[in-house]
Amino acid sequence: MNTDKAVIAVIDDEESVCKALERLLRSAGLRANTFLNGADFLSFLETNRPDCVVLDLNMMPMNGLEVLKSLAMKRLGLPVIIITGDDNEEKYRQVIDQGAAAYLLKPIDDQLLLDTIDTVLTH
Repeated sequence: MNTDKAVIAVIDDEESVCKALERLLRSAGLRANTFLNGADFLSFLETNRPDCVVLDLNMMPMNGLEVLKSLAMKRLGLPVIIITGDDNEEKYRQVIDQGAAAYLLKPIDDQLLLDTIDTVLTH
């Protein structure tokens, strides 16, 4: 993966998922910032800008769609990869309409996620 130490923001309300994805990303030579909720991530954006966002769809109190809509309003142009355990056509259409670059189902295939990150970072 030729991404020059890209910074990936991971937002998932399950700490075990954040830790696992952080290890995976670091093993691929990427830097990772993890957040257990959307509000913390949006606060992080006030002074930082990741290269890519990996965003869980089903979180509380702010769900992934709400975070995605906030990102769209900020017009930062960040590529967002949605991860979810919910294989739902309506939700898929909603997130794609809001600008998500990809919609991946949990459990996440490590190589698929890394390939998707590589694709969104190089296009």
